[in-house]
Amino acid sequence: MSRLTLANIRFFNLIKTEVDVKRSEKKDFVTNLKDEFNNSSSVIVAQYSGLTVNESENLRKEMRANGAKFKVTKNRLTKLAISDTQFKDLSDLFTGPTAIAYSTDPVAPAKVAVSFEKKFENFKIIGGGYNGEKIDNEKINFLAKLPSLDELRGKLIGLISAPAQKIALLASEPGSQIARLISAKSSNSQESN
Repeated sequence: MSRLTLANIRFFNLIKTEVDVKRSEKKDFVTNLKDEFNNSSSVIVAQYSGLTVNESENLRKEMRANGAKFKVTKNRLTKLAISDTQFKDLSDLFTGPTAIAYSTDPVAPAKVAVSFEKKFENFKIIGGGYNGEKIDNEKINFLAKLPSLDELRGKLIGLISAPAQKIALLASEPGSQIARLISAKSSNSQESN
């Protein structure tokens, strides 16, 4: 008969240990982060050492308000998640206390991160990726100056609706000219009577 030892219990999955739970949580984290990287068009990697909890929460709120996400990451797990994505070239950036900002909007994470970097010296952008290409701070600053997708949509709608307004004005103009002409003729004929 075999003895009931911790090794036998784990072998037969009779109980789950803390290590097993952590392993499954880590695997889920890596899988979810990998999906998020695959759905993102830009990723910003920053070092955040020295940020207060309040500053970090403000950054998260601002990212969410602009359609981006911000996460403090574990480097080893992030490297696993990023290895099979378009951003695999960024893995060397994950050293020390790092955080990532990412979004389907290529401009939003860069805008918020650059703005936040100017306000707080403890937040430092160390690199990023745009559509699978590794980018440096110069390109991140360039992205931050571009209009966001929402701003572009607003401008596009303005451009599209402006000609429609002009067409409506021109279409209504001949009718109003005829009405003024008739009104002027009728007032002239009343004055002559």
